[in-house]
Amino acid sequence: MKVDVEKQPDATSKLYIELPAEEVSKEWDTVANNFARFAKIPGYRPGKAPRRVIEAKFRKEIQDELTKKLVSKSYRDAIEQKKLRVVSVTNVEDVQFGEDKSMRFRATVVTAPEFELPEYKNIPVQLPDTKVSDGEVDAALERLRDQSADFVDVPERGTEMEDFVVIDFEGSVDGKPISEIAPLASKTLHGGKKFWLRVAPDNFMPTFCEQLVGQKPGETRLMMVDLPADFPVKELAGKRATYTVTLGEIKQKVLPALDDALAEKLTPGKTLADVRHMIEHDLEHEKEHELERAKEAQVVKYLHEKIQFDLPPVLLRSETRRALGELVQRNRQRGITDEMLKEKEKELVEGAGGLAAHRLKTNFILHRIAEREKIEVTRDDFGARIRDEAERYNISAEKMRKELEEHDGLDGFAEQILLGKTLDFLKANVSVQPSVEPAVSEQKS
Repeated sequence: MKVDVEKQPDATSKLYIELPAEEVSKEWDTVANNFARFAKIPGYRPGKAPRRVIEAKFRKEIQDELTKKLVSKSYRDAIEQKKLRVVSVTNVEDVQFGEDKSMRFRATVVTAPEFELPEYKNIPVQLPDTKVSDGEVDAALERLRDQSADFVDVPERGTEMEDFVVIDFEGSVDGKPISEIAPLASKTLHGGKKFWLRVAPDNFMPTFCEQLVGQKPGETRLMMVDLPADFPVKELAGKRATYTVTLGEIKQKVLPALDDALAEKLTPGKTLADVRHMIEHDLEHEKEHELERAKEAQVVKYLHEKIQFDLPPVLLRSETRRALGELVQRNRQRGITDEMLKEKEKELVEGAGGLAAHRLKTNFILHRIAEREKIEVTRDDFGARIRDEAERYNISAEKMRKELEEHDGLDGFAEQILLGKTLDFLKANVSVQPSVEPAVSEQKS
C-alpha cells in the first residue's frame, strides 16, 4: 500500500492512499463471487452466470461494496504506517478503481497537536483537611433542625422582621399589569396567591419586605418598588412597580429542641448521638470527594501550565457548539428565559469557548499520557461502567448498552473511561505537599 501525507493548515492533513492491484483484485473476486451466487440473470440459472456478465451488470454495486470493505481498513493501516495521531476524519473522497483493479482515494483528517510531556508523576498538590470538626457536625445538625421547624400563627400583632407571611399580591407599572408588560418574566414578579415570604431586608425585591412591617392579617397596602437600571428583565429595568398586597397570615418559625425526640423524627429508631455519628460519617465521605476533586483540579492545572499547543480549529468550533448547548440547557433548567439568554449571548459564547478549549486541551494531554503508560479500556472496565450507569438510570445493563449503540455513544463512553483511568493514575502518583498556613502578623506593642 502506498501512502502520501500532505500537511495542511489548522492541524489537518490529506492522505493519498493507493492499494495494489493484487490486494484489490482478491477482495473484488470475493465480492463478485457473492453476487454471482445469488444474482438472477435472464437466461442463466442462479450461480451459473459467467463472471464477465456478473461484473458488467453489477459493476457499480461491486465497487460500492468493495469501497466499504477496503476504505476503512486501508485508512487505519495508513495511519499506523505513517504513525499519525488522527483525532477525526473530515472527508473521504475521490475513490477510483484502475483498469488493473488497483484502488486509490483521498482522506482529509484532523491530527492531534504535537507537544512534549513534562514529568507527570509526583505532581505536587496541596490537599484539604478531611478531619470533621464538632462545629461542622453542629452546623449540619442545625440545618436539619431548621428543616424540621414548625410555623405557628401570630394573629395578635403586625408583621415584624424575620416573620413569615402569606400574601396575595399583584404588580403593575403605570397602571398596566406586569404580567402583560413582561409575560416571560418570573411569575413572582407578576404577583401570586398564598405566596409565602420571609420578611428580611435583603429578601425578594428592593424595600418590599420593609413595607410589610406593621401590616396585619386582612389589611391591604400599596407598595412602591424601584427596580434598578440593571434589572435583568429589561422591560422593568429602571421602572417603579406598584404592588397591591393583601396580608393573609403571619407565621413565626419555631425550632424544635435538639434532643432524642428530634432524632427520632429525623431517623426513626435513632438517638441524637446516633444522628450526630451519621452526620459525621456523611461529612467525612463528602470531604473525601472534595479531596479527590481538589487533587484532580491541581493535576490538570499543573499540566495546563507546563504544556502549550494550538488546538485544531475545526475541533474547537465543534466542541464550543457542544459546550454552548450545555450552558443554554443548564440555564433553562434554572428558569432563565430564552429572551434573557439572548441578551447574554456574547457572555455565553465566550464562556462556552473557554470551557471547550480547556476540555479539549485536557483530553489531548490525558490521551498522550495514556498512550505512554499503555493505559487501555478493558472489557471488564466497560462492563462495570455500563452496569454502574444502568443502575444510576434504573434500567438493565443490556438496555443501557443498546441505547448507547443506537446513539453512536459507545466510542464516547469508552473515551470517558480511558480519560478517567488516566486521571486516576495521575492522582495515585501525586506528591502531597504540606499546606501553607496563612502567616499571622505580629501586633506591635
